[in-house]
Amino acid sequence: MDDEDGYFGERVAATYDNPSAREFQPETLDPMADLLAGLAGGGRALELGIGTGRVALPLAERGVPVHGIDLSRAMVARMRDKPGGDAIGVTIGDFATTRVDGTFSVAYLVFNTIMNLTTQAAQVACFRNVAAHLAPGGSFVIETMLPELRKLPPGQDVVPFHVSPTRWSFDVYDVATQEMSSNYVEVADGRGDYWSVPFRYVWPAELDLMAQLAGMRLRDRWAGWRGEPFTGESERHVSVWERPAH
Repeated sequence: MDDEDGYFGERVAATYDNPSAREFQPETLDPMADLLAGLAGGGRALELGIGTGRVALPLAERGVPVHGIDLSRAMVARMRDKPGGDAIGVTIGDFATTRVDGTFSVAYLVFNTIMNLTTQAAQVACFRNVAAHLAPGGSFVIETMLPELRKLPPGQDVVPFHVSPTRWSFDVYDVATQEMSSNYVEVADGRGDYWSVPFRYVWPAELDLMAQLAGMRLRDRWAGWRGEPFTGESERHVSVWERPAH
């Protein structure tokens, strides 16, 4: 990937915001912003992968000062065009290693974005970077999917998640390395287009160990932002680790 914005350049930024998608609906964003505002407790929030401000803007509307880190200038430019977007500070860089001034009461990384770090070393570095930014007693929140390996019959490594007459989307898994990719094929006006994004899926227990290496400990884990119980049937999780107060 030669684009300085990584895999989320102008091509993606131009169509990323979809007001009709579930991720942009109030029933999704309101409990998320409420929980994060509660964890901030009057302090500052740090969003890793702030993107177009989908979460940062409603959180800022609740009176929480938000600062973001993002590699994609194109995504951040979209946020700047929205009401209130200019008031949110952003540092351009890799959120696994980029440092910003000050400390924060809560840091968060949502919508599977931890998987954009495609090595275990980078994911560990992210936890350590967050721990360095958190005030004592501060929280780190991750929302991410559980890999859909149960959908793979023997000998298959592909899980489709969208099929239509003009568009096909599918994930490809490598269970030996935990590498995966999301792939998109679209045919319009007789022309085909293909786009692929690499990821590294990560299990909850592995994230807990990364937190421990960074000096944090698990406080809560739910199946969603409303505190739904996390079980063996959950398709995703929202986990909260905290930096000890002492």
